Amino acid sequence: MRREVMDMQKAGERNHTITGAIFDCDGTLVDSMYMWNSLVENTFDDCGIEKTPELLAEAEAYNFDDMCFWFHERFGIGESGEALLRQMRTDVQNHYRHDIKLFEGCREFLEELHEAGVRMLILSATTEPEVRVALEANGLEGYFERVIQTSETGSDKEHPQAYRYALDALGTDKDTTWVFEDAPFAVRTAHDLGLKTVCLYNDHDGRDQDFCREHCDILAHGYGELSLALLDDYARQQGDVTGTLRALVVDGSPDPSSAELVRGLAMESDYVIAADRGARVCREVGVAPHMLCGDDDSMGADTLAWAKEACGARIVYPSEKYATDLSLAIACARHEAARRKASLELTVTCGSGGRPDHALAVLGCLAHAADAKPRLVEDAYQCRVLSTEGSAAWDIGAEEDALGRTCSVIPLVDDTVISESGMHWNLCERSLMAFADEGVSNVIEDTNARIECHKGLLAAYLLRS
Repeated sequence: MRREVMDMQKAGERNHTITGAIFDCDGTLVDSMYMWNSLVENTFDDCGIEKTPELLAEAEAYNFDDMCFWFHERFGIGESGEALLRQMRTDVQNHYRHDIKLFEGCREFLEELHEAGVRMLILSATTEPEVRVALEANGLEGYFERVIQTSETGSDKEHPQAYRYALDALGTDKDTTWVFEDAPFAVRTAHDLGLKTVCLYNDHDGRDQDFCREHCDILAHGYGELSLALLDDYARQQGDVTGTLRALVVDGSPDPSSAELVRGLAMESDYVIAADRGARVCREVGVAPHMLCGDDDSMGADTLAWAKEACGARIVYPSEKYATDLSLAIACARHEAARRKASLELTVTCGSGGRPDHALAVLGCLAHAADAKPRLVEDAYQCRVLSTEGSAAWDIGAEEDALGRTCSVIPLVDDTVISESGMHWNLCERSLMAFADEGVSNVIEDTNARIECHKGLLAAYLLRS
């Protein structure tokens, strides 16, 4: 079923920020890497060659033709490179025709781009005849203008020449062309070249997720997390604004924060994002979000109708997706800050009421966004995540009516080094294990009370009563 998308522009306008798309095939469009991995590993096994990680990585970097000749010339496999290539081509084409399937949601995403007039081609290390068999078997022939094999470019995907060649062939502007890849080395090459890059990551091809996330603009765990609206949201430019973006995410906990608190936080913020059911709260308190993102599965028909009119922009995801609505909303906040060339300061509310498991997951989201100086603000408490990469200290005694209030400090990773001053019990550069209870239930005794994180990651709570 097609995902519903409201573009960043007003209804009816079709002014998108993406004009071209360069897609990899194997592991990106079709779920075929297990076939290629088996082909390579079985070839090594049949010849008694140890499958070292270095050899496997070297084999993956070659295009199909060169890989077959490499097997023959380096290890003597096959009567000749040509003979080995013919044999492997037959095996690969049979797999493409009968076994290899599209990734879920791929066709819908390609159709969305096609309807928006986005020009698309395939850049693959696999030979063109085999790629075309895969496209034909899955009914994708009409979406792509060309299939380019990397050998045609004079380079492999470890070098930028392959992407320069594909970009010239596509004829679209570099700034409005996106690359879709799964292989970490290809993701890095395209991204380092300055092309906006999506990494299609899955949990069964053995990729390094941290490396991929570092070297792409958007990491998606499947096409369910992608849409034209998301690409538009990432790529929109808003000038050379500098400074700090104070972003508020109104989450969708079943026991939301009070109207007074949400309105106050919204007034303090530069950018408000409603995460799915958070739109209910925004509607009830009279706050029109700049962005709504989520899967529309918990806000109700009346709120959805309101949101379509009231929200400045909207991104809709399918309900079956890898990421939570909150983590997607935080990603939207990051995109907005990047567009404005601003540092991000993140506040979340309506995130922890009613579900203890959700509350813990919200804390995890904030921990992963530690560089954005995140805080969770609810009626009963405020929580700040402190780290050396974001906010390293909190002058907690300066908070309103802080004297006499209870505070707790929870280390989130092992060997977190903490100092507390101005408290009933103070700590001086104390190293604590993850979730140690030594910092629980302290009391603020001085307006200069301070919590510092010298190393690691911690959650500091200030209770309101």
